[in-house]
Amino acid sequence: MRTYSRIGAGVASVAAAALVLTGCGGSAGGSSGSGERDSVTWMTMLHTPTTPDPGGPIETALEEHTGMGIEFQWVPDASKDEKINAALASDSLADIVSLTNVTNTSVRQALTSGQFWDVEEYLDEFDNLSQIDPQTLESARIDGALYGVPFQKPKARYGVLVRQDWLDNLGLEVPHTIEELGEVARAFTEDDPDGNGQDDTTGFIDREESFLVGFRSLAGYFGAGQKFEVTDDGEVVPAFATDAFKEAMEWYRGVYEDGAVNGEFVTMAKQNQQDAIAQGKGGIVVTGLFEAKNYMNIAQSANPDTPMAWALVNDITYDDVPRRILTDTNGGFGGWLAFPKSRVADEEDLRAVLGFIDKLLDPEAFTLMTYGIEGTHFTLDAEDVVTVEDQSLWEREVQPFSSSRPSELVMTYKDNTPYVDEANEKMAENDDYAVTDPTLPLTSPTFNQSWSGIEQQANDAYNQFMVGQIDMEQYEAVIEGLGSQGLDAILEEFTTAYAEVNG
Repeated sequence: MRTYSRIGAGVASVAAAALVLTGCGGSAGGSSGSGERDSVTWMTMLHTPTTPDPGGPIETALEEHTGMGIEFQWVPDASKDEKINAALASDSLADIVSLTNVTNTSVRQALTSGQFWDVEEYLDEFDNLSQIDPQTLESARIDGALYGVPFQKPKARYGVLVRQDWLDNLGLEVPHTIEELGEVARAFTEDDPDGNGQDDTTGFIDREESFLVGFRSLAGYFGAGQKFEVTDDGEVVPAFATDAFKEAMEWYRGVYEDGAVNGEFVTMAKQNQQDAIAQGKGGIVVTGLFEAKNYMNIAQSANPDTPMAWALVNDITYDDVPRRILTDTNGGFGGWLAFPKSRVADEEDLRAVLGFIDKLLDPEAFTLMTYGIEGTHFTLDAEDVVTVEDQSLWEREVQPFSSSRPSELVMTYKDNTPYVDEANEKMAENDDYAVTDPTLPLTSPTFNQSWSGIEQQANDAYNQFMVGQIDMEQYEAVIEGLGSQGLDAILEEFTTAYAEVNG
């Protein structure tokens, strides 16, 4: 990951030059083949309430930097599956298509059907694309083929956030083992960590996605895999059936029974979880390390005098299991920038579009899509700390582009918001310990048809076990019963595919 160097003035001058461009608007393709391309269309996801104005300052500056006119076709993220599936079925696609739901059956079928270019052999021709992490490429392949440029993200963003002020109040040290974490959770429940004289706090604040998110990360410390894992003899097995996962369940249920996990977690929505944390109802949350700043902001928006400090822990270990962290981004892979053969005419045309993506991986373009234009959207102080001067202007003109960055890893800025720099450092440290799902690059027709229902039943059984409605023997019986519902076929297909891809 590149560290920050002072390029802001360069970005500002690029943007200033871009503002005088005329005639660079995106056309329908902008190419006659053989690399004669001067514009691109791009179907990409929108994570904000409104789209930026066409021809606005960021779009115009990106056109100047890349030498391409750009026509963005914004797809609201909430309806992306419906919109993308319809576009795939009718082949009404753009030159570049952001495919961010990596398990979408229609997407995977379209990729493997020959509808999109396999780009792997061309990446080494470009300065930035040739540097994509091999683990990210491995996660992005399907049956050995790379049907697009992978969106690059931190490999593992998760950790454990613990209220540092509560630790200080109780004279406790920051936990670094599962055993220590359990003791802190119980102390936060029983020993009045906020000092208000009331029995109104707990340890963990978890939510309804516990099985898929928070607890899954905890189970990783025990040695469980990310969704699936491969045994020493090459057999693919589901993580939720392994001894490590079940040992983690036993431990977490014990913490729950001690009152050190919020009792209603199996029905708590994410927003309610965030509110509970901000309101000081609990002092431990297993989540992205970057969330500490958000909890602070929520708490201080409600009450600027709220005392709150966080310890960001990324090195929890258990017993003799080596340090590890399950990836929450598929090994740094967040989807594909894919190129339909119906829109990208030939190899030279593909090289032209890949060259456009390669330029978006330059620090100048990254800065534009992250913070905007220096002096307009952000400033740098003498220590090169970034400050967004007008939040509403940034949200309107810059934020829509941030989720379309081909990489979140181009460079790291210093930030004036608490915990941002620390979170970035610790997420980067996680790279060396990330554990990925070995089945992501594989194909299983039964998985595509049946997995969501199978996983939901396992999730339900986990919830029932956690709240004491069933015991471990009954949980194991549920998992055993999933075999005849398609799980056995999934494992057989994945095992065969894994052997084929890995020789």
